[in-house]
Amino acid sequence: MVAPRSGDKAIFAGHGRPRGDEEPSDAKDHDAAADVFGQEANHDIKYKRLTWPLVAILMITEIVSNGMLSLPSSLAVVGMVPGLVIIVFLGVFATYTSWLLVQFKLRHPEVHTMGDAGYILFGPVGRELLAFGTLCFSIFACGGQLLAGQIGLAALSDNKLCLTLYTGIFAIPTLLCSLPRTFHGLGWISIASVLSISIAGVVGMAAAGMSPDPNRIVEVAMPSSFYTAFISITNPVFAYAGHFMFFVLISEMKEPRHAMRAAYTLQSFATVFYAIFAGVTYGYIGSTVLSPSFSSLSPYWQKVSYGIALPNFLLAGALYAHTASKVIFVRVFRHSRHLHSHTVLGWSVWVLLVLLANGLSFLLAVGVPIFNYLIGISASLFAAWFTYGIAGMFWLHDSYHDGGGFYSWRKRWFQATLSIATILMGGFICVAGLYVTVLAIKDAYASGQIPSPFTC
Repeated sequence: MVAPRSGDKAIFAGHGRPRGDEEPSDAKDHDAAADVFGQEANHDIKYKRLTWPLVAILMITEIVSNGMLSLPSSLAVVGMVPGLVIIVFLGVFATYTSWLLVQFKLRHPEVHTMGDAGYILFGPVGRELLAFGTLCFSIFACGGQLLAGQIGLAALSDNKLCLTLYTGIFAIPTLLCSLPRTFHGLGWISIASVLSISIAGVVGMAAAGMSPDPNRIVEVAMPSSFYTAFISITNPVFAYAGHFMFFVLISEMKEPRHAMRAAYTLQSFATVFYAIFAGVTYGYIGSTVLSPSFSSLSPYWQKVSYGIALPNFLLAGALYAHTASKVIFVRVFRHSRHLHSHTVLGWSVWVLLVLLANGLSFLLAVGVPIFNYLIGISASLFAAWFTYGIAGMFWLHDSYHDGGGFYSWRKRWFQATLSIATILMGGFICVAGLYVTVLAIKDAYASGQIPSPFTC
Protein backbone atom coordinates (compact mmCIF):
# COMPACT_ATOMS: atom_id res chain seq x y z
CA MET A 1 0.00 0.00 0.00
CA VAL A 2 1.38 3.39 -0.96
CA ALA A 3 2.20 6.11 1.50
CA PRO A 4 0.79 9.61 1.04
CA ARG A 5 2.73 11.86 -1.28
CA SER A 6 3.02 15.60 -0.97
CA GLY A 7 1.03 16.18 -4.15
CA ASP A 8 -1.88 13.94 -3.15
CA LYS A 9 -3.84 16.40 -1.00
CA ALA A 10 -7.15 15.54 -2.67
CA ILE A 11 -6.60 11.82 -2.35
CA PHE A 12 -5.63 11.86 1.33
CA ALA A 13 -7.86 14.72 2.38
CA GLY A 14 -9.78 12.56 4.85
CA HIS A 15 -6.90 11.40 7.08
CA GLY A 16 -7.04 12.34 10.73
CA ARG A 17 -10.54 13.77 10.57
CA PRO A 18 -13.13 12.75 13.15
CA ARG A 19 -16.20 10.93 11.92
CA GLY A 20 -19.76 10.60 13.16
CA ASP A 21 -22.99 12.50 13.07
CA GLU A 22 -21.31 15.61 14.43
CA GLU A 23 -18.47 16.96 12.30
CA PRO A 24 -16.55 20.21 12.55
CA SER A 25 -17.70 22.80 10.02
CA ASP A 26 -14.27 22.91 8.40
CA ALA A 27 -14.44 19.14 7.88
CA LYS A 28 -17.84 19.49 6.23
CA ASP A 29 -16.54 22.24 3.97
CA HIS A 30 -13.55 20.12 3.07
CA ASP A 31 -15.82 17.15 2.30
CA ALA A 32 -17.89 19.29 -0.05
CA ALA A 33 -14.74 20.46 -1.84
CA ALA A 34 -13.35 16.92 -2.14
CA ASP A 35 -16.66 15.26 -3.04
CA VAL A 36 -16.81 13.99 -6.60
CA PHE A 37 -20.02 15.96 -7.30
CA GLY A 38 -19.16 19.00 -5.13
CA GLN A 39 -21.69 21.74 -4.44
CA GLU A 40 -24.75 21.12 -6.62
CA ALA A 41 -27.03 24.06 -5.74
CA ASN A 42 -26.69 25.74 -9.14
CA HIS A 43 -26.31 22.64 -11.29
CA ASP A 44 -28.82 21.43 -13.86
CA ILE A 45 -28.31 17.74 -12.99
CA LYS A 46 -28.16 17.02 -9.26
CA TYR A 47 -26.75 13.63 -8.32
CA LYS A 48 -26.77 13.76 -4.52
CA ARG A 49 -30.51 13.21 -4.02
CA LEU A 50 -30.67 9.71 -2.52
CA THR A 51 -31.95 9.10 1.00
CA TRP A 52 -30.71 6.05 2.87
CA PRO A 53 -34.02 4.12 2.42
CA LEU A 54 -33.75 4.59 -1.36
CA VAL A 55 -30.14 3.43 -1.27
CA ALA A 56 -31.26 0.35 0.65
CA ILE A 57 -33.89 -0.31 -2.03
CA LEU A 58 -31.30 0.03 -4.79
CA MET A 59 -28.89 -2.27 -2.94
CA ILE A 60 -31.58 -4.92 -2.44
CA THR A 61 -32.62 -4.64 -6.10
CA GLU A 62 -29.06 -5.24 -7.21
CA ILE A 63 -28.05 -8.01 -4.80
CA VAL A 64 -31.24 -9.96 -4.03
CA SER A 65 -31.97 -11.09 -7.56
CA ASN A 66 -31.55 -14.17 -9.73
CA GLY A 67 -28.54 -15.32 -7.68
CA MET A 68 -30.99 -16.21 -4.92
CA LEU A 69 -32.50 -18.89 -7.13
CA SER A 70 -29.28 -20.93 -7.06
CA LEU A 71 -29.15 -21.22 -3.26
CA PRO A 72 -31.48 -24.25 -2.86
CA SER A 73 -29.24 -26.26 -5.20
CA SER A 74 -26.29 -25.40 -2.95
CA LEU A 75 -28.10 -26.93 0.01
CA ALA A 76 -28.71 -30.03 -2.12
CA VAL A 77 -24.94 -30.50 -2.35
CA VAL A 78 -23.75 -29.78 1.20
CA GLY A 79 -26.93 -30.45 3.20
CA MET A 80 -29.48 -28.31 5.02
CA VAL A 81 -27.50 -27.35 8.14
CA PRO A 82 -24.09 -26.58 6.57
CA GLY A 83 -25.80 -24.66 3.77
CA LEU A 84 -27.83 -22.47 6.10
CA VAL A 85 -24.81 -21.89 8.35
CA ILE A 86 -22.80 -20.72 5.33
CA ILE A 87 -25.58 -18.38 4.18
CA VAL A 88 -25.93 -16.77 7.62
CA PHE A 89 -22.17 -16.56 8.19
CA LEU A 90 -21.60 -14.89 4.82
CA GLY A 91 -24.41 -12.43 5.58
CA VAL A 92 -22.78 -11.42 8.86
CA PHE A 93 -19.37 -11.25 7.21
CA ALA A 94 -20.74 -9.12 4.35
CA THR A 95 -22.22 -6.75 6.95
CA TYR A 96 -18.80 -6.35 8.54
CA THR A 97 -17.10 -5.66 5.20
CA SER A 98 -19.90 -3.21 4.37
CA TRP A 99 -18.99 -1.30 7.52
CA LEU A 100 -15.34 -1.20 6.50
CA LEU A 101 -16.22 0.11 3.03
CA VAL A 102 -18.55 2.78 4.41
CA GLN A 103 -15.94 3.99 6.91
CA PHE A 104 -13.39 4.25 4.11
CA LYS A 105 -15.81 6.22 1.94
CA LEU A 106 -16.58 8.64 4.79
CA ARG A 107 -12.88 9.28 5.27
CA HIS A 108 -12.35 9.76 1.55
CA PRO A 109 -15.36 11.61 0.07
CA GLU A 110 -13.51 11.96 -3.23
CA VAL A 111 -13.78 8.18 -3.80
CA HIS A 112 -16.47 7.46 -6.38
CA THR A 113 -15.54 3.96 -7.53
CA MET A 114 -13.30 1.07 -6.58
CA GLY A 115 -10.82 2.56 -9.04
CA ASP A 116 -10.51 5.71 -6.90
CA ALA A 117 -10.01 3.52 -3.84
CA GLY A 118 -7.39 1.52 -5.73
CA TYR A 119 -5.43 4.72 -6.36
CA ILE A 120 -5.35 5.47 -2.64
CA LEU A 121 -4.11 1.98 -1.83
CA PHE A 122 -1.78 1.20 -4.71
CA GLY A 123 -1.35 4.28 -6.88
CA PRO A 124 -2.10 4.53 -10.65
CA VAL A 125 -1.79 0.78 -11.23
CA GLY A 126 -4.35 0.08 -8.51
CA ARG A 127 -6.72 2.63 -9.98
CA GLU A 128 -6.68 1.07 -13.44
CA LEU A 129 -6.89 -2.51 -12.16
CA LEU A 130 -9.86 -1.93 -9.85
CA ALA A 131 -11.62 0.31 -12.37
CA PHE A 132 -11.29 -2.46 -14.96
CA GLY A 133 -12.59 -4.96 -12.42
CA THR A 134 -15.62 -2.79 -11.72
CA LEU A 135 -16.40 -2.45 -15.43
CA CYS A 136 -15.82 -6.12 -16.13
CA PHE A 137 -18.00 -7.40 -13.31
CA SER A 138 -20.76 -4.87 -14.07
CA ILE A 139 -20.95 -5.97 -17.71
CA PHE A 140 -20.91 -9.66 -16.83
CA ALA A 141 -23.50 -9.19 -14.09
CA CYS A 142 -25.76 -7.33 -16.53
CA GLY A 143 -25.38 -10.20 -18.96
CA GLY A 144 -26.33 -12.62 -16.19
CA GLN A 145 -29.55 -10.71 -15.62
CA LEU A 146 -30.30 -10.83 -19.36
CA LEU A 147 -29.95 -14.61 -19.25
CA ALA A 148 -32.27 -14.72 -16.23
CA GLY A 149 -34.78 -12.70 -18.24
CA GLN A 150 -34.31 -15.10 -21.15
CA ILE A 151 -35.17 -18.07 -18.92
CA GLY A 152 -38.20 -16.26 -17.52
CA LEU A 153 -39.57 -15.28 -20.92
CA ALA A 154 -38.96 -18.78 -22.30
CA ALA A 155 -40.88 -20.30 -19.39
CA LEU A 156 -43.77 -17.88 -19.88
CA SER A 157 -44.09 -18.69 -23.59
CA ASP A 158 -43.29 -22.43 -23.46
CA ASN A 159 -40.04 -21.89 -25.41
CA LYS A 160 -41.80 -20.94 -28.63
CA LEU A 161 -39.07 -18.55 -29.77
CA CYS A 162 -35.32 -18.66 -30.22
CA LEU A 163 -33.46 -18.11 -26.94
CA THR A 164 -31.36 -15.36 -28.50
CA LEU A 165 -34.56 -13.56 -29.44
CA TYR A 166 -35.82 -13.79 -25.86
CA THR A 167 -32.57 -12.23 -24.66
CA GLY A 168 -32.86 -9.44 -27.21
CA ILE A 169 -36.46 -8.73 -26.22
CA PHE A 170 -35.45 -8.48 -22.56
CA ALA A 171 -32.41 -6.34 -23.36
CA ILE A 172 -34.54 -3.51 -24.78
CA PRO A 173 -36.37 -2.48 -21.57
CA THR A 174 -33.15 -3.08 -19.62
CA LEU A 175 -31.44 -0.54 -21.88
CA LEU A 176 -34.24 2.00 -21.48
CA CYS A 177 -34.25 1.68 -17.68
CA SER A 178 -30.50 2.30 -17.48
CA LEU A 179 -30.69 5.64 -19.33
CA PRO A 180 -31.38 8.06 -16.40
CA ARG A 181 -28.23 10.02 -15.49
CA THR A 182 -28.70 9.61 -11.71
CA PHE A 183 -29.48 6.71 -9.42
CA HIS A 184 -32.36 8.75 -8.06
CA GLY A 185 -33.98 8.28 -11.45
CA LEU A 186 -33.91 4.53 -10.80
CA GLY A 187 -34.66 4.70 -7.09
CA TRP A 188 -38.43 4.81 -7.01
CA ILE A 189 -39.00 2.25 -9.76
CA SER A 190 -36.64 -0.07 -7.89
CA ILE A 191 -39.29 -0.35 -5.18
CA ALA A 192 -41.30 -2.41 -7.68
CA SER A 193 -38.18 -4.53 -8.25
CA VAL A 194 -37.83 -5.34 -4.55
CA LEU A 195 -41.51 -6.18 -4.31
CA SER A 196 -41.29 -8.42 -7.37
CA ILE A 197 -38.41 -10.58 -6.15
CA SER A 198 -39.89 -10.76 -2.64
CA ILE A 199 -43.32 -11.81 -3.86
CA ALA A 200 -41.81 -14.19 -6.43
CA GLY A 201 -39.79 -15.86 -3.68
CA VAL A 202 -42.86 -16.29 -1.48
CA VAL A 203 -44.90 -17.63 -4.40
CA GLY A 204 -42.09 -20.03 -5.31
CA MET A 205 -41.91 -21.38 -1.75
CA ALA A 206 -45.70 -21.72 -1.58
CA ALA A 207 -45.76 -23.55 -4.91
CA ALA A 208 -43.08 -25.96 -3.73
CA GLY A 209 -45.06 -26.53 -0.53
CA MET A 210 -48.32 -27.21 -2.38
CA SER A 211 -46.70 -29.82 -4.63
CA PRO A 212 -43.69 -31.24 -2.80
CA ASP A 213 -41.68 -33.99 -4.43
CA PRO A 214 -42.98 -37.22 -2.81
CA ASN A 215 -39.63 -38.93 -3.42
CA ARG A 216 -37.48 -36.04 -2.22
CA ILE A 217 -34.30 -36.64 -0.31
CA VAL A 218 -33.38 -33.95 2.21
CA GLU A 219 -30.08 -34.40 4.03
CA VAL A 220 -29.05 -32.65 7.22
CA ALA A 221 -25.41 -32.74 6.07
CA MET A 222 -23.69 -34.39 3.14
CA PRO A 223 -20.06 -35.38 2.57
CA SER A 224 -18.60 -34.14 -0.69
CA SER A 225 -15.28 -33.42 -2.37
CA PHE A 226 -13.68 -29.98 -2.24
CA TYR A 227 -14.52 -29.39 -5.89
CA THR A 228 -18.21 -30.26 -5.50
CA ALA A 229 -18.58 -28.45 -2.19
CA PHE A 230 -16.90 -25.25 -3.28
CA ILE A 231 -18.81 -25.12 -6.57
CA SER A 232 -21.99 -25.11 -4.48
CA ILE A 233 -20.60 -22.64 -1.94
CA THR A 234 -19.83 -20.09 -4.65
CA ASN A 235 -23.59 -19.58 -5.04
CA PRO A 236 -24.09 -18.06 -1.55
CA VAL A 237 -20.66 -16.39 -1.69
CA PHE A 238 -21.53 -14.43 -4.81
CA ALA A 239 -25.17 -13.93 -3.82
CA TYR A 240 -23.78 -11.18 -1.56
CA ALA A 241 -21.43 -9.78 -4.23
CA GLY A 242 -22.70 -6.23 -4.59
CA HIS A 243 -20.16 -4.21 -2.65
CA PHE A 244 -18.50 -2.92 -5.82
CA MET A 245 -21.49 -0.55 -6.23
CA PHE A 246 -21.42 0.82 -2.67
CA PHE A 247 -19.06 3.73 -3.38
CA VAL A 248 -21.03 4.79 -6.45
CA LEU A 249 -24.32 4.70 -4.56
CA ILE A 250 -23.04 6.46 -1.45
CA SER A 251 -21.57 9.21 -3.64
CA GLU A 252 -25.13 10.14 -4.65
CA MET A 253 -26.53 10.24 -1.09
CA LYS A 254 -27.74 13.45 0.52
CA GLU A 255 -26.21 12.28 3.81
CA PRO A 256 -23.41 9.74 3.22
CA ARG A 257 -22.98 9.37 7.01
CA HIS A 258 -26.28 7.40 7.01
CA ALA A 259 -24.96 4.83 4.54
CA MET A 260 -24.66 2.07 7.17
CA ARG A 261 -28.40 2.25 7.76
CA ALA A 262 -28.87 1.22 4.15
CA ALA A 263 -26.21 -1.49 4.46
CA TYR A 264 -27.79 -2.91 7.64
CA THR A 265 -31.19 -2.97 5.93
CA LEU A 266 -29.75 -4.73 2.89
CA GLN A 267 -27.81 -7.40 4.77
CA SER A 268 -30.60 -8.11 7.25
CA PHE A 269 -33.15 -8.54 4.48
CA ALA A 270 -30.81 -10.56 2.25
CA THR A 271 -29.60 -12.94 4.97
CA VAL A 272 -33.04 -13.70 6.38
CA PHE A 273 -34.69 -14.00 2.96
CA TYR A 274 -31.88 -16.14 1.52
CA ALA A 275 -31.95 -18.56 4.46
CA ILE A 276 -35.74 -18.95 4.46
CA PHE A 277 -36.03 -19.28 0.69
CA ALA A 278 -33.18 -21.78 0.35
CA GLY A 279 -34.27 -23.87 3.34
CA VAL A 280 -37.96 -24.03 2.44
CA THR A 281 -37.39 -24.71 -1.27
CA TYR A 282 -34.82 -27.43 -0.64
CA GLY A 283 -36.99 -28.92 2.10
CA TYR A 284 -39.95 -29.39 -0.26
CA ILE A 285 -38.15 -30.31 -3.49
CA GLY A 286 -35.09 -32.09 -2.14
CA SER A 287 -31.89 -33.12 -3.85
CA THR A 288 -33.34 -32.85 -7.37
CA VAL A 289 -33.88 -29.08 -7.08
CA LEU A 290 -32.60 -27.23 -10.14
CA SER A 291 -30.75 -23.95 -10.50
CA PRO A 292 -32.60 -21.61 -10.92
CA SER A 293 -34.99 -23.21 -8.46
CA PHE A 294 -38.16 -21.85 -10.10
CA SER A 295 -37.46 -24.30 -12.93
CA SER A 296 -38.17 -27.14 -10.48
CA LEU A 297 -41.78 -26.04 -10.03
CA SER A 298 -44.76 -27.22 -12.05
CA PRO A 299 -45.15 -25.49 -15.44
CA TYR A 300 -47.95 -23.27 -14.19
CA TRP A 301 -46.10 -22.07 -11.10
CA GLN A 302 -42.90 -21.67 -13.09
CA LYS A 303 -44.71 -19.14 -15.24
CA VAL A 304 -46.23 -17.35 -12.27
CA SER A 305 -42.94 -17.16 -10.35
CA TYR A 306 -40.80 -16.10 -13.29
CA GLY A 307 -43.43 -13.60 -14.41
CA ILE A 308 -43.46 -11.91 -11.02
CA ALA A 309 -39.64 -11.89 -10.82
CA LEU A 310 -39.03 -10.38 -14.28
CA PRO A 311 -39.15 -6.72 -13.10
CA ASN A 312 -36.36 -7.47 -10.65
CA PHE A 313 -34.17 -9.12 -13.29
CA LEU A 314 -34.76 -6.11 -15.53
CA LEU A 315 -33.99 -3.42 -12.94
CA ALA A 316 -30.94 -5.27 -11.60
CA GLY A 317 -29.56 -5.49 -15.12
CA ALA A 318 -30.25 -1.78 -15.64
CA LEU A 319 -28.38 -0.92 -12.43
CA TYR A 320 -25.33 -2.88 -13.56
CA ALA A 321 -25.32 -1.25 -17.01
CA HIS A 322 -25.86 2.18 -15.41
CA THR A 323 -22.92 1.60 -13.07
CA ALA A 324 -20.59 0.52 -15.87
CA SER A 325 -21.55 3.62 -17.87
CA LYS A 326 -21.18 5.97 -14.92
CA VAL A 327 -17.72 4.70 -14.01
CA ILE A 328 -16.44 5.85 -17.41
CA PHE A 329 -18.63 8.95 -17.64
CA VAL A 330 -17.52 10.42 -14.32
CA ARG A 331 -13.91 9.50 -15.05
CA VAL A 332 -14.05 11.44 -18.34
CA PHE A 333 -16.10 14.46 -17.21
CA ARG A 334 -15.23 14.65 -13.51
CA HIS A 335 -14.09 18.27 -13.57
CA SER A 336 -16.19 19.34 -16.53
CA ARG A 337 -19.50 21.17 -16.87
CA HIS A 338 -20.74 18.22 -18.93
CA LEU A 339 -21.09 16.24 -15.70
CA HIS A 340 -23.76 18.56 -14.29
CA SER A 341 -25.22 20.38 -17.29
CA HIS A 342 -27.58 19.36 -20.09
CA THR A 343 -24.98 19.63 -22.85
CA VAL A 344 -25.14 17.90 -26.22
CA LEU A 345 -21.72 16.36 -25.65
CA GLY A 346 -22.58 15.18 -22.14
CA TRP A 347 -25.83 13.50 -23.13
CA SER A 348 -24.37 12.06 -26.34
CA VAL A 349 -21.51 10.43 -24.47
CA TRP A 350 -23.84 9.16 -21.74
CA VAL A 351 -26.27 7.56 -24.20
CA LEU A 352 -23.38 6.06 -26.16
CA LEU A 353 -21.90 4.53 -22.99
CA VAL A 354 -25.27 3.07 -21.97
CA LEU A 355 -25.70 1.59 -25.44
CA LEU A 356 -22.20 0.10 -25.33
CA ALA A 357 -22.67 -1.36 -21.84
CA ASN A 358 -25.99 -3.00 -22.69
CA GLY A 359 -24.85 -4.06 -26.15
CA LEU A 360 -21.69 -5.70 -24.86
CA SER A 361 -23.66 -7.48 -22.12
CA PHE A 362 -26.08 -8.81 -24.73
CA LEU A 363 -23.36 -9.98 -27.12
CA LEU A 364 -21.47 -11.76 -24.36
CA ALA A 365 -24.62 -13.39 -22.99
CA VAL A 366 -25.76 -14.85 -26.33
CA GLY A 367 -22.48 -15.11 -28.24
CA VAL A 368 -20.15 -16.75 -25.72
CA PRO A 369 -21.09 -20.40 -25.04
CA ILE A 370 -19.28 -20.47 -21.70
CA PHE A 371 -20.66 -17.12 -20.54
CA ASN A 372 -22.10 -18.52 -17.29
CA TYR A 373 -18.65 -19.82 -16.42
CA LEU A 374 -17.08 -16.47 -17.32
CA ILE A 375 -19.41 -14.84 -14.79
CA GLY A 376 -17.92 -17.20 -12.21
CA ILE A 377 -14.39 -16.27 -13.28
CA SER A 378 -15.08 -12.53 -13.10
CA ALA A 379 -16.78 -12.98 -9.74
CA SER A 380 -13.76 -14.91 -8.43
CA LEU A 381 -11.27 -12.38 -9.79
CA PHE A 382 -13.08 -9.22 -8.73
CA ALA A 383 -16.24 -9.72 -6.64
CA ALA A 384 -14.34 -11.89 -4.15
CA TRP A 385 -12.07 -8.92 -3.47
CA PHE A 386 -14.68 -6.17 -3.76
CA THR A 387 -17.07 -7.90 -1.34
CA TYR A 388 -14.60 -9.44 1.07
CA GLY A 389 -10.83 -9.08 0.74
CA ILE A 390 -10.22 -5.44 -0.12
CA ALA A 391 -12.29 -4.15 2.80
CA GLY A 392 -9.56 -5.34 5.16
CA MET A 393 -6.98 -3.38 3.16
CA PHE A 394 -9.05 -0.23 3.60
CA TRP A 395 -8.95 -0.46 7.38
CA LEU A 396 -5.25 -1.35 7.52
CA HIS A 397 -4.40 1.54 5.21
CA ASP A 398 -6.33 4.23 7.09
CA SER A 399 -5.34 3.04 10.55
CA TYR A 400 -1.69 2.97 9.46
CA HIS A 401 -1.72 6.53 8.11
CA ASP A 402 -4.03 8.01 10.75
CA GLY A 403 -2.88 6.28 13.89
CA GLY A 404 0.89 6.02 13.95
CA GLY A 405 1.88 3.28 11.55
CA PHE A 406 2.32 -0.30 12.74
CA TYR A 407 1.80 0.82 16.34
CA SER A 408 -1.87 1.44 15.58
CA TRP A 409 -2.20 -2.14 14.33
CA ARG A 410 -0.63 -3.49 17.53
CA LYS A 411 -2.81 -1.24 19.65
CA ARG A 412 -5.98 -2.38 17.89
CA TRP A 413 -4.83 -5.94 17.39
CA PHE A 414 -8.30 -7.51 17.24
CA GLN A 415 -9.49 -5.24 14.43
CA ALA A 416 -6.17 -5.67 12.63
CA THR A 417 -6.48 -9.45 12.91
CA LEU A 418 -10.02 -9.34 11.50
CA SER A 419 -8.84 -7.17 8.62
CA ILE A 420 -5.99 -9.53 7.79
CA ALA A 421 -8.39 -12.50 8.00
CA THR A 422 -10.72 -10.64 5.63
CA ILE A 423 -7.91 -10.21 3.11
CA LEU A 424 -6.96 -13.88 3.39
CA MET A 425 -10.56 -14.98 2.91
CA GLY A 426 -10.88 -12.81 -0.18
CA GLY A 427 -7.72 -14.38 -1.55
CA PHE A 428 -8.94 -17.90 -0.79
CA ILE A 429 -12.32 -17.31 -2.48
CA CYS A 430 -10.54 -15.83 -5.50
CA VAL A 431 -8.09 -18.70 -5.99
CA ALA A 432 -10.51 -21.51 -5.11
CA GLY A 433 -13.26 -19.96 -7.22
CA LEU A 434 -10.97 -19.74 -10.23
CA TYR A 435 -9.80 -23.33 -9.71
CA VAL A 436 -13.26 -24.91 -9.55
CA THR A 437 -14.64 -22.75 -12.38
CA VAL A 438 -11.83 -23.71 -14.74
CA LEU A 439 -12.36 -27.38 -13.85
CA ALA A 440 -16.10 -26.96 -14.46
CA ILE A 441 -15.40 -25.52 -17.94
CA LYS A 442 -13.10 -28.46 -18.71
CA ASP A 443 -15.74 -30.97 -17.57
CA ALA A 444 -18.48 -29.19 -19.53
CA TYR A 445 -16.47 -29.35 -22.75
CA ALA A 446 -15.57 -32.99 -22.13
CA SER A 447 -19.23 -33.94 -21.64
CA GLY A 448 -20.45 -31.93 -24.65
CA GLN A 449 -22.59 -29.54 -22.60
CA ILE A 450 -21.26 -26.38 -24.24
CA PRO A 451 -23.62 -25.12 -26.99
CA SER A 452 -22.66 -23.16 -30.08
CA PRO A 453 -22.75 -19.33 -30.08
CA PHE A 454 -26.14 -17.70 -30.70
CA THR A 455 -27.88 -21.06 -30.28
CA CYS A 456 -31.68 -21.16 -30.25
